[in-house]
Amino acid sequence: MKHITNRRHALRTLAAAGAATLAAPHIAGAQANGTTWKVQTSWPGGVGLQIFKDWCASIAEKTGGELAFQPFGANDVVGDFQLYDAVKNGVLDAVNPFTIYAQGIIPAATFLTSIPLGLRQPSEFDTFYYGLGGLDIARELYAKQGMYFVGPIHHDANIIHSKVPIRSIDDFRGRKMRLPGGMVAEVFSEIGAETTVLPGSEIFPALEKGTIDVADYVGPAVNYALGFSQVTNYIVMGPPGFMSLYQPVDIMDLTVGMDAWNALSPQMQQFVEMETHVYSDMHYAAIQEADQEAWKKFEADGTEVTRLSQDDVELMTEVAAPIWFKYANRDPDSARVFKIQLDYMMSGSLGYVTPELVDGLELKL
Repeated sequence: MKHITNRRHALRTLAAAGAATLAAPHIAGAQANGTTWKVQTSWPGGVGLQIFKDWCASIAEKTGGELAFQPFGANDVVGDFQLYDAVKNGVLDAVNPFTIYAQGIIPAATFLTSIPLGLRQPSEFDTFYYGLGGLDIARELYAKQGMYFVGPIHHDANIIHSKVPIRSIDDFRGRKMRLPGGMVAEVFSEIGAETTVLPGSEIFPALEKGTIDVADYVGPAVNYALGFSQVTNYIVMGPPGFMSLYQPVDIMDLTVGMDAWNALSPQMQQFVEMETHVYSDMHYAAIQEADQEAWKKFEADGTEVTRLSQDDVELMTEVAAPIWFKYANRDPDSARVFKIQLDYMMSGSLGYVTPELVDGLELKL
């Protein structure tokens, strides 16, 4: 429990200065009129859920009781795919989902988290959101759905577990592979994998029975806890420094029902926005801390990490580019969100995309 206590202390300490500057007498003096939000996360358990609960427990103390978060784990109130309806209907006041879940009601949400071979580091998504206008667009799109997008929350890269060694993208050909569907599945289908969609709870038994050879899921700490080292021998990564080619920055967020958001004072709204920044940093760091321990456990279990090459990155980017444009052209909002990222990827700052790579591909803005 010591690491949990330390993490809780860090969460409280880092945000304390921000809370103190936001009209501290106003916040501290409002205990008698406190508001409690019911907030459900998409974390079903493990380190992710514990970090979330620790953060929620810190809010009342930081606000002097004006605002408190009552935490719920995945499926505690509603299922993951009912989260947004629950916010709209007031069953929940706020949610902490994986942002990709919003793509069913907001197609552009596909580009509010990472896409295969797209932006590759958390700092690049921070630039997109807070420097290049992504946050303003996200809030505009969510407002049309009666919700307020407070901000992104960094999690981890997703990784691939395999029963067989995969040392190049050619080795995916013919492999039965679990993927989350959508753009990611299309990219792997293009390189020859036989893709299937399974919920997380069915991955372990499918690997154990040999129904699938390869499976994507979240990061090392969570996947080790799920027992993946017992049914696979390999973890497939990108080149050094590039943990995941297909979902390198798996973003979560804090989304609030518009009525609940508008009921807060301007000072408290500012606090929640700042606190989400703090939580994103601490959530990401705590997950990475847990990952370091998980890597040692995978190694002890005999799991081998294989790495794709830079040539594989370039080849897979060529495969991904037309699929980017296909999804971006589904609606104008998707196109304008992706255009921001495309310009950034083609800039001198990154250089992930060359003019030759997108020659003949057109965005319908």
